[in-house]
Amino acid sequence: MRIAVGSDHAGYEFKKTVSAWLERNGHEVNDMGPYSEESVDYPDYARKVGEAVAKGECDQGVLLCGTGIGVSISANKIPGIRAALACKPEFATLARQHNNANVLCFSARFTDAPTIEQSLENWFAAEFEGGRHERRVAKIEP
Repeated sequence: MRIAVGSDHAGYEFKKTVSAWLERNGHEVNDMGPYSEESVDYPDYARKVGEAVAKGECDQGVLLCGTGIGVSISANKIPGIRAALACKPEFATLARQHNNANVLCFSARFTDAPTIEQSLENWFAAEFEGGRHERRVAKIEP
């Protein structure tokens, strides 16, 4: 799969960790920036990742910022994006199974690398369950 990855300056170091994990696990990474720890605005990178996924240029996306909240709010403004904040691996599983999340968001300040890696593993292993969840996801779309 082709995965769009982005962050703000707070998530920059973890973005490298996420990208390396994705590549080790057979995914192609489209690094949407930033490319240094210089201060940047998280909505700019959430938009880049969200638009790449919404347009079909990438299959899914991963975003990081200090709390993960800012990038998830920003990405969810883009039609067709269902961004979920994964605080622990079980959130990632349910984000896929129940919400068919296509962008997974993380906190760079409050989540460690093993938790992020397990969350990614869970997210890619899970499948959307459809059924009653399909009806609910359809209500999210504009």
